[in-house]
This record gives sequence, C-alpha cells and structure tokens, in this order.
Amino acid sequence: MIRVLIVDDQVIVCEGLKVVLEANPAIQVLGMAHEGEQALKMTAALQPDLVLMDLKMPGMNGVQATRAIKQQFPEIAVLILTTYDEDEWVVDAIRAGAAGYLLKDSRREDLIAAIEGTMAGKTFVDPTVAQKLFSYVQYGVPANNKIAELLSGREKKILSLLASGLTNIAIADRLNLAEGTVRNHVSMILSKLEVTDRAQATALAWRYGLVGPNLTP
Repeated sequence: MIRVLIVDDQVIVCEGLKVVLEANPAIQVLGMAHEGEQALKMTAALQPDLVLMDLKMPGMNGVQATRAIKQQFPEIAVLILTTYDEDEWVVDAIRAGAAGYLLKDSRREDLIAAIEGTMAGKTFVDPTVAQKLFSYVQYGVPANNKIAELLSGREKKILSLLASGLTNIAIADRLNLAEGTVRNHVSMILSKLEVTDRAQATALAWRYGLVGPNLTP
C-alpha cells in the first residue's frame, strides 16, 4: 500500500485527485493539505510514503514545502503535480528534492504509474519538462527576462558586481559612487527581486543568467 498526502490549494482538485488515486487498491490517501505549512505539519504527523505536491500556493509555496519536507524527512518522496512548466519552477522544484515533475493535464494512468514508479526508485518527468531539462544540460538555464526587465542598467551592473563578491564600498569605488548610493541601489535590487539578502540575490542572478562566467562585471 502506497500512502499518499495530496497538497493543492484548490479543494476541488484535492477531492478529484483523491477519487482518482483511491480507485487504485494499492494507493491510500492519508489526507489533503492546501498550503505549504499545513503540508509540512501533516507530513510530520502522518508520515506518508509520497507527497503529491502542487507549486503555487499561498504562504509557503510548493518549492519551499518540498525543500522543507526533504530536509526533515529525506525518506519521503515528493512528486510535483502542477500546471506550471516555467523554467524557474522546474529548476527550483528539482533542486529542492522533488523526485519527479508532472503536469496536471497528465492522464490518470500516467499519474498512477508515476506514483508507483517513484516508490520503486524511478524518476518520472512530463515530456515537456524533460525537453527543458535536456536543453538546460546542453545550454544552461536561460536568462529570466521578466527578472531582467525589473532592473535598470545601473542596478544590473551593481548586481553583477555584488554577485562577484564585492562589498558596497568596493562597488562604490568601482563605479565612482557614494557608498550610501550603492546601499540604496542594493536595497532596491533586493526589493525588486523579492529576496531578503545578498546571497539570495546572487543565487538568483547566477541561476537566470543575469551574471555569469561570460559576463564581465
């Protein structure tokens, strides 16, 4: 018996998935969570074999919940089931520890096969997502234009220098700016990228090609 926790912010989706999964006698649905914090608490309480995880949810999203679950319960498999195949979701979910990545337009037999296969140690990835992953291996993760468009030319330059390890004082010297001006730019960059510190901004910049080995600071 495969014991599953369903995580999705839409109640009707959870109920539909429960009906689909429990039509298979080898699967038992232990419960349904509707946001990441609840998923983490229910995982701790119920100890499922597999968590079927949506990504976009209020509060703690599916990527954050996946990371937290895998850190606390590495033996529990997390299988992503979502409508989103954008670059950032795919990469972040897999890096967070997801065992597979399916889209919600998958056939029910494919979903069942993915759950059973995941528990057997196999990896199931939607063909659309697999195509992206092969491209990433060959060419790297593409730049995120939405993020790049948020930043001004000066902010991109400062982010590049920040990501190369320079302090605010060093950036100010390089660009002939006052340290306070650089500090204000850095605060604005963090706000626009919706991160809380320089390390997160640096990781985001490298991940999406805003800086890199071929881009001179």
